Amino acid sequence: YAFLNMGSADLAAPMRGAKPMQQLRMRMAKNVAGGLAAAGVASLASFGGANALTFDEFQGLSYNDVKGSGMANTCPVLATGTSDVKAALKPGNYKFDKFCIEPTSFQVKEDVGKGKKEFIDTKLMTRLTYTLDAMSGQMKVGSGGSIEFKEEDGIDYAPTTVQLPGGARVPFLFTVKELDAKGDISAFSGDFAVPSYRGSSFLDPKGRGASTGYDSAQALPAGGAGDSEELAKENAKSTKVLSGKAVLSIAKYDPSTGEIAGVFQSVQPSDTDLGAKVPKDIKIQGLWYAQLQ
Repeated sequence: YAFLNMGSADLAAPMRGAKPMQQLRMRMAKNVAGGLAAAGVASLASFGGANALTFDEFQGLSYNDVKGSGMANTCPVLATGTSDVKAALKPGNYKFDKFCIEPTSFQVKEDVGKGKKEFIDTKLMTRLTYTLDAMSGQMKVGSGGSIEFKEEDGIDYAPTTVQLPGGARVPFLFTVKELDAKGDISAFSGDFAVPSYRGSSFLDPKGRGASTGYDSAQALPAGGAGDSEELAKENAKSTKVLSGKAVLSIAKYDPSTGEIAGVFQSVQPSDTDLGAKVPKDIKIQGLWYAQLQ
């Protein structure tokens, strides 16, 4: 898996005078800013488009107001607050809840010719059900503006599918499960777990599964033919948990309500078809929101 080996040029490009973790944080933060600028996003106030609502406005809506509108797939925005987060956010230990992550861009790393790979734009095939929400965890703010951020619970995964320009579809489990990020207010980054897209009891079209089903596609394979090297990856199903990386940046904070919001970028593996396929690198960019206590 290329991302775990830091093979992506977006993450591994050298930066003079920076340590490895700082290189990663600086590179990903730069990519977030560049991606949002390319999308025409100038400030946090413009995030979310026409459906952008504050948390209080969301609370004033009925089920029928939200049904079919797409608003359930958006994160709240901040109507008030300050962009001088370092001065406003006091040092201490916080609990955060209502942590919401709303993707605005999905890209897949593909071969573009001459042995070169780049992240290319995709078409989203999943309906408006891919935003992560109601997450919670711990956040520690140091006296110098350092950040320690740990996600612990909530709706922290969403099956998602995108389509490449050639028509091939790439399913993946969008997630920030168990995100453990460190850094400062400008950018804090870390690893998160990426569970298998399919569960161990899922059966493929030939009835094979990780914890149930047939061991091979043939009822009585002769001479080990059913477990030959070519077929082993199809027969030996794997639900191994993989890993991704994410960087978050705080853009706005409201001390009176504890609301905080910003932008994020993550790179994670796609579905492996229970170990039968090599995962692709998926780059996700977007917005996030949380409430600190």
